[in-house]
Amino acid sequence: MAVIKPFAALLPQPGLASRICELPYDVMSSEEARQIAAGNPLSFLHVSKPEIDLPPATDAYAPEVYAKGRENFRRLMAQGALRQDPQPHFYLYRQVMGRHSQTGLVAAASCADYLEGIIKKHELTRPDKEDDRVRHIEALDARTGPVFLVYRANVALDALVAMQTAEAPSVDFTAADGVRHSAWVITDSAQTRFIEAEFGRMPCLYIADGHHRSAAAARVFQQRKGAGESASFLSVIFPHNQMQILPYNRVLKDLNGLSPGQLLEKLASVFAVNPHGAATPTRKHDLGFYLGGQWHTLSLLPRFAAPANPMEGLDVTLLQQHVLEPIFGIADPRTSKRINFVGGIRGTGELEKLVNSGEYVCAFSMFPTSIEDLMAIADTGGIMPPKSTWFEPKLRDAMFCHLI
Repeated sequence: MAVIKPFAALLPQPGLASRICELPYDVMSSEEARQIAAGNPLSFLHVSKPEIDLPPATDAYAPEVYAKGRENFRRLMAQGALRQDPQPHFYLYRQVMGRHSQTGLVAAASCADYLEGIIKKHELTRPDKEDDRVRHIEALDARTGPVFLVYRANVALDALVAMQTAEAPSVDFTAADGVRHSAWVITDSAQTRFIEAEFGRMPCLYIADGHHRSAAAARVFQQRKGAGESASFLSVIFPHNQMQILPYNRVLKDLNGLSPGQLLEKLASVFAVNPHGAATPTRKHDLGFYLGGQWHTLSLLPRFAAPANPMEGLDVTLLQQHVLEPIFGIADPRTSKRINFVGGIRGTGELEKLVNSGEYVCAFSMFPTSIEDLMAIADTGGIMPPKSTWFEPKLRDAMFCHLI
């Protein structure tokens, strides 16, 4: 059963939260981070991407980068911009993006649960990225990037959240990208015990986003043998029915020696091709395909759309099996330099821009993977293909930090 516990979070001063809290370190380049943080010494990017305060040629993984992050983190605490809650609590974190709203429980999740598979993963991790997060945690002696977890929706928890969020939030701001971020502190001890008990009846939790952060947290837990607060990691846990998953689209550098006509002929052996299609597919097993300034709708032929298991039924899997490898010659999209991935938050206009510029020759617009598919695959111990999901909105760093 899932074990979660309250913790004494390091919190932003409410009036400064909009200047402190930032998008995660891994959704922007160092140069983009420099531009975002310019003129704002409170920006948490000085902690999460501290290379921005060093010469541009600095290796982002150099020891002085982590040292600078520690220095900047301690400065924010010394200034009182970040202050630790005097008592352990659970917290609620709501994000509103346009018409979409999601509210998660902020809690300390169990590293042992992660290692034992009670917290289920669906992606492979890269050792170099794990090493980076381990060094960042060790340098700060804190976990500052929350892991995005999901639980199967629970009516009793829904009712508690609705009651709590009817009160005024402790932190409330709208970021420059238009996403509203609000936080509440759960101070009632009976409600705290109720939350622990409800999660204690759940057989598992699921990682939506943050595989490298959770893997790194588990490594620090093992290295420190559970000392201090190392046995748990910072998480925001959402009910599955509030998730918004955007597509992860594909752009390709070349046609693998084929002419546009030859390529469309090969695609017609896998899909029904509508040459006057839409940029955005409206159902599973439909794809948008952009070539020569024109969008086509590709509808998977029925004989390919009867998978034996959830993994084989993913559109990203079917595209890889029937198109990218046999037609484009891309056997491993993780390592190929001929393919790139574009998060759905950028829209299909970004795909058109990339192809029209000549940098890429064609693009595939995907239908989003469902949270039900993700959970079904994780339940079987499966690993999803790379770049299968793009969750929005992203959790803001520094809304909550977990001191070890």
